[in-house]
Parts: sequence; C-alpha cells; structure tokens
Amino acid sequence: MHAFDVLGDPVRRRILELLAEREHASGEVVEVVGREFGITQAAVSQHLKVLRESGFATVRPEGARRVYGLDPTPLRDIDEWLDRFRVFWTHRLDALATEIARGKRGSTPRQGPV
Repeated sequence: MHAFDVLGDPVRRRILELLAEREHASGEVVEVVGREFGITQAAVSQHLKVLRESGFATVRPEGARRVYGLDPTPLRDIDEWLDRFRVFWTHRLDALATEIARGKRGSTPRQGPV
C-alpha cells in the first residue's frame, strides 16, 4: 500500500497522532480511536495491521499486551517527496510573516475611553 493511501484514512492518521505522542498498548489505541470514530476493536486492529505492514508502526510484546510505536521512516519519505512542492508555500508563508510584522509595527496600543 502506498504511503498516501495509508495516510488517506482519518482513523490511521489519528492512530499515528497517538503514536507520535508516545508508545501505546493496543487496548489504549482501541479505547481512544473506538470512542472517537465509533468503530469496533476488530476495525481498529485492522488499521493497526495496515500501519504495521506499511512500515508506519512498530509492535512489540510486553507481557500479554502488544505495544505500538511510530516508525518515522515512511514519514521521511513523504517529507522528501513534498520537498518539490514547498517552493509553492514557502514564498507565501514568508509574505505572510512580512505582513504580520508590518501590522505589529503599525499598530499602537489602544487606550480605553476617557
């Protein structure tokens, strides 16, 4: 499965957000994602499997639990692919920063009614 196909699913993106914070036991992921998206444990497990098989997530046994973590390697590949498009938004972000700076210089603190 292509990296963008993996990231195209909002459930998988949410799981990656959780894993970016810290490692999570599968039960923790099921609890959060199941509550937020209204899906079953089996559905969350399928999403975890896709993330694992596509290289976005790692899993390790910890007693009876399975603990998932984020593998950033596929994200680096996406970041490299996006490099060719950054030129389109870098200029606009620089222009926005300039306008914000102008606005800060041009504004004076307002005083309340006298």
